[in-house]
Parts: sequence; structure tokens; C-alpha cells
Amino acid sequence: MYTLTNVSKTYEQKGRTVTALENVSLEIPDGQMVAIQGPTGGGKSTLLQMLGALDRPSTGTVQLGESELSTVSDAALTRIRATEIGFIFQGFNLIPTLTAVENVETALEPMRVSATERRARALQALENVGLAERAHHVPTEMSGGQQQRVAIARALVKEPTVLLADEPTGNLDEDTRDDIMQLIETQWKDRGLTVILVTHDTAVAHRAERRLHLTAGTVTELVNA
Repeated sequence: MYTLTNVSKTYEQKGRTVTALENVSLEIPDGQMVAIQGPTGGGKSTLLQMLGALDRPSTGTVQLGESELSTVSDAALTRIRATEIGFIFQGFNLIPTLTAVENVETALEPMRVSATERRARALQALENVGLAERAHHVPTEMSGGQQQRVAIARALVKEPTVLLADEPTGNLDEDTRDDIMQLIETQWKDRGLTVILVTHDTAVAHRAERRLHLTAGTVTELVNA
């Protein structure tokens, strides 16, 4: 479970203080799928960085399970990111010179997994997302939807408990968007993942169990129709 208590985040920008998050208190139970919506600059990416152990709050606490993300060491944050949290991005973030299977393998390198096991797990992860036949293709030889499937395989190959997605369908057409969301939902249900995704797409957000709206650094609950 995530527990955020009175979380605020401020930045100094061009001589002024910018408040990205303001006194956010929030609980996200294990296994829940949550969509975060809101205007550009409202604090969505900052909140995702807090949840992903990529940044620390200026004040307040961020708890993931037994780990207090706002106070643990940098080494502990690195371990948590490497083992417990999978990330998916709008831009796929694949390494262009590596094949699909090699891109997926990169997620296992910090875990000191042997080369043989890395390859086996990466191939299985690609099969799980329906992309086994593209294992040895580089990103330029794949469509946008296929590249995002590789990115999902990379996020899940380390068997995380949390999947964080920042506009995962933002670069895709409607049909491909629906395919990717169906894949994310299947993985969420099959693995019992906690899934938190940021999206501007209301059709995507409505597929989540729970919707949050973030504007001016403040979180409110939305009710699914």
C-alpha cells in the first residue's frame, strides 16, 4: 500500500518558489488500478516521481509497504526502483541500437541476474505481451504499439509489485490505445499489480477502478460514471 501524508513539493525556479504538490494525503491499496488526470503543470508528473521513488517530498512522508521513501538512503531507493516498481513512458524510452529482447534484459541488469536467466526471462516477458516473434527486431522495425509492448515487457520482467505509467497511450492511435490498455488490464489482474497511470485521455481513465484529479498541486477524487 502507498500512504502519502501531508506531502508537499516546492522548487526554486527563476528566483521564485513553485509549488508542485501541496499537502497531499492519499492512500492507494495494494492491487488497485488508479488513473490520475488534470491539466498540464498541475503536479501529475511530480506525484508520479514521488510514487516511483525518483524524488523526495519537500515536506511530508511517502510510504510504500514497509519503506519510507522520503527518508531511506539513496541506495535503498535504487533497490526499490530496481525490484519493486516498473515504469512505462509515453515515449517508450527504448534503446534504438538494441533488439526487443535486449531492451527487456536491461531491466534485470541491476538485479545481478545471470546472462542466461536474463535472456530466458526477457523472452518469456515478450511472449507474455504477444511479441515473441519480434524479439530480435530493433525499435525502428516495430510499430508504436509494438514498441510500447516491449516497454511493458521491460517494466514487468523484474516482477514488480507496482506499475507506474506516464501517458502510456499518448503516442498511439485509438485502436492501438485500446489494445495497450487491454494488455495493461490483463497484466494488472493476472499479477495482482498496483497500477497507477497518468493520462489526459478520459476514455483511458474510465478504465481504472479509481480516478484522481490533480490541479494546482491538490488531489481530489473523481467518481466513475
